[in-house]
Amino acid sequence: MKNKGDHRDQPSARKLFVGVCFLVISLLLISFLVTCQKEATSIRFPRLQSLYVTMRDGVKIAIDVWLPAKLGSREKMPTMMYCTRYWRASDIVDAALEQDTNYNRANMWNGAGYALVLVDARGTGASFGSRAYEMTTDEVKDYGEIAEWIVDQTWSNGKVGAYGVSYPGNTAEMLMVNRHPGVKAVAPLFNDYNYYDNLVEPGGVQLNFFINMWGRMVMALDNNDICAAQGISGEPCEELIIKVRGAKPVDEDSDRKLLSEAVLQHQRNIKLFEEMNEFRDDPSGPEGLTNIFKIANPSGYVDAIEESKTAVFVRVGWLDAGTTNGALSRFLTVKNPQKVIIGPWSHGGGFHTDPFLPPDTPTQPSLQEQTQEMIVFFDKFLKDDKTSQIESSITYYTMGAGTWSVTEVWPPDGFTKKNWYLGPQNSLLQKSPKEQHGSDSYSVNYETTTGQSNRWYTQMGGSDVIYPDREEEDKKLLTYTSDPLETEIEITGHPIVTLHVSSTDTDGAFFVYLEDVDEEGRVTYITEGQLRAMCRKEANEEPPFMYFGPYRTYRRLDAAPLTRGEIVELTFDLFATSVRLKKEHRIRIAIACADKDSFARYPLDGKKVPTVQIERNKKYPSKIVLPIKILEVGDVSE
Repeated sequence: MKNKGDHRDQPSARKLFVGVCFLVISLLLISFLVTCQKEATSIRFPRLQSLYVTMRDGVKIAIDVWLPAKLGSREKMPTMMYCTRYWRASDIVDAALEQDTNYNRANMWNGAGYALVLVDARGTGASFGSRAYEMTTDEVKDYGEIAEWIVDQTWSNGKVGAYGVSYPGNTAEMLMVNRHPGVKAVAPLFNDYNYYDNLVEPGGVQLNFFINMWGRMVMALDNNDICAAQGISGEPCEELIIKVRGAKPVDEDSDRKLLSEAVLQHQRNIKLFEEMNEFRDDPSGPEGLTNIFKIANPSGYVDAIEESKTAVFVRVGWLDAGTTNGALSRFLTVKNPQKVIIGPWSHGGGFHTDPFLPPDTPTQPSLQEQTQEMIVFFDKFLKDDKTSQIESSITYYTMGAGTWSVTEVWPPDGFTKKNWYLGPQNSLLQKSPKEQHGSDSYSVNYETTTGQSNRWYTQMGGSDVIYPDREEEDKKLLTYTSDPLETEIEITGHPIVTLHVSSTDTDGAFFVYLEDVDEEGRVTYITEGQLRAMCRKEANEEPPFMYFGPYRTYRRLDAAPLTRGEIVELTFDLFATSVRLKKEHRIRIAIACADKDSFARYPLDGKKVPTVQIERNKKYPSKIVLPIKILEVGDVSE
């Protein structure tokens, strides 16, 4: 029998009490650890970081890293790189995150399941270093090291893509040169496969307006002078710098001293508008390099790009400088899987440029739809649950018809090369000339122009491409026009022109325009080509990539001045096109020797007005070869 004060059951009660306490403490500890983990995740993965990544030679490259707002510590995702020499971001004064210049871009990619890394190219923005020329080999190596930095991050799934329009498009393509195994797909959009051939010096004729405008703009950017880059001064400049300081510094650079040091190093950058070489073997830049035309272009790295096996998504416009020629050269040269889309677009795809439609026609597909198509492409190669296979193809729009076609070969099947000869009384004939003598004399008119809304000006910001009725302008040119067409025709491919010419001077530029003339006499620009006469010598060696006309080196070593009065042959291609011409319309070839608002004047001394003579006879049959498909009325391409 127990006594009232018996405590023999106290150990059991004590154990129960201790157990309850242990359980409570454990629950509190688990709760604390979960809270700490959430906070650690937030600290480890902020939405936006701006930081330096140090390269192999000690140069610091500025990057911005955008991650989804709610990213778990164990989540992994692919990364999209966007590398630019136009500042990765601007420094907005006292701005919230939502006002960052890349906020919408980041939301798009983060929302699609990607991390986004933006990069200031070496020698630009907040990055250190300098640039002896554009797209240096050091710059290209930097992008490979940034890709390596990305795959080392805990949030990376080890797969990287890159994209961009224009220069950033070239950086995306050049990323492949590093052959990094994590780089699975890139999208060079509206970029120049070879910027000499496709932009700054087509046919050896310098695009002066672009060299000057673009060169001065990037110099201002590299000097962190936002007003000069915008082309403004005075009160507008004062209003701007109240809101935007310039290039964005990294997070650690609160006093902007590092940014100032970086900008000081940029002073050694090449000044393109001062140092652009006349011939491609001329020394260029502060280091006097003579092979920039090769090492600064994706076309100079065919083997390395093929070895990367990276898939390529390409979008270009028929009337966007020579970007289409570059896309077709790449397609026919490089074995990587490629999806190429050629449409009626300005630089960047913001405007519809079919010259047979009103200028205010909305761009199709829309920019949002264009972007979504690109994301779907990247998903195939960068998402872990997707398959990474595509068949290489070209999807192209036909101007004047509004139709789209798909081909796996270029030129597409079904087109026949047809000769059209320059004839008497400014005629364009399908029969070769029988006359022993026949020529036309032309006193060069240096006031001729294709305007300032042409295929070249769109490269400065992506403005619309609008060629007004060229009837009046053609009166300043030498023109040859066909009889009305008996049926509708489609021209798809590369026209090739052959002119037999002589001149009263030793040099000159020859521009050839392919045009449509409707029943009312309205003249519509279709495409063009140009050649500097002194650069006419054709090369003996094999071209490094696919050319569509005769291959020329454009070297000073191969320069061949004209002999006054001596007849020479000039054969060159016009930029690729796809266009449908209606029945009763006429084909016109217009020849000029200048385009005052776009190109340099030749001869370079600018003191003489030469007279040129175009031969059109049995011995010297000047002609254009057009890739044509004859269409029955009502025949519509798929």
